[in-house]
Amino acid sequence: MKQSKKRRTFKSGVLNYWQYYVLLFPALALILLFQYVPLYGLQIAFKDFNIFVGIKESPFVGFDHFRRVFNDAYFYKVLGNTLVISFYKLVFLFPLPVILAIQLNEVKNNLLRRSVQTVVYLPHFLSWVIVSGLFVSILGSDGIVNQILSPFMDRPIRFLMDRNWFRSVLVFTEGWKGVGWSAIVYLAAITGIDPQLYEAAIVDGANKFQRIWHITLPGISPTIILLLILNIGSLLEAGFQQILVMYNPMVYSVADIIGTYVYRVGLGQMNFSYGAAVGLFNSVVAFILIITGNQLAKRLAGRSIW
Repeated sequence: MKQSKKRRTFKSGVLNYWQYYVLLFPALALILLFQYVPLYGLQIAFKDFNIFVGIKESPFVGFDHFRRVFNDAYFYKVLGNTLVISFYKLVFLFPLPVILAIQLNEVKNNLLRRSVQTVVYLPHFLSWVIVSGLFVSILGSDGIVNQILSPFMDRPIRFLMDRNWFRSVLVFTEGWKGVGWSAIVYLAAITGIDPQLYEAAIVDGANKFQRIWHITLPGISPTIILLLILNIGSLLEAGFQQILVMYNPMVYSVADIIGTYVYRVGLGQMNFSYGAAVGLFNSVVAFILIITGNQLAKRLAGRSIW
């Protein structure tokens, strides 16, 4: 009885709001096509894949490729690089969009605020290829940075070829490109805070810092927690596109991450099964990190995604 009632309710809902379902269909079709259909290829990780016979006819080898992965000493080096680079980016870059959004919100001059927003948003629309070329010119041996520092040094700093500097360059360029764009989400969250709260705080004698600490930050805390959980879930991504166009063999030991390793081994050496096994491991760990981050946020802050 209840099932038939639910079916009637669902059917009537579809008939009454069919326009919305029509608009929703293209997005669902894209998600199905590009997110779920490729899952069929995951079985490559469990087969000795031969491109000439296809997935179905390739022999099944079970967990052999995963054993190779976990017995490969270089894989642990790559995993360590991935975690270290992601940790640096999370610690140094995650708070910056929050700070920038709060600062922009406190600027009362509309022309100044919009000008600053435009300047800090612009790098987001540049591809990593352009950003890489830009910083190669700036940080190169004959770049402007080394020209400024030349009176104080015996020889130029090789920022993009020195293992001691390369990770710092990755963090800096990631922040330069993405912090301004990430601040948009927090600015939108700030606009949703009731202005009467600020007015009441001013009446009570709260200064600007106190209003930020007791009203702005609590007001955007759900957004901060949501984005923090998503960032934790992408710890093993570490900026694949950025590193792929910026690194070189001189810094492989500190910059080679799981994504670039899969790219070089899976596509460069045509070892598709091994690359798929590493990629599947990456996805499983990312899923576990999202679940763990969500549970920690629910337990410690009382807020979570679900």
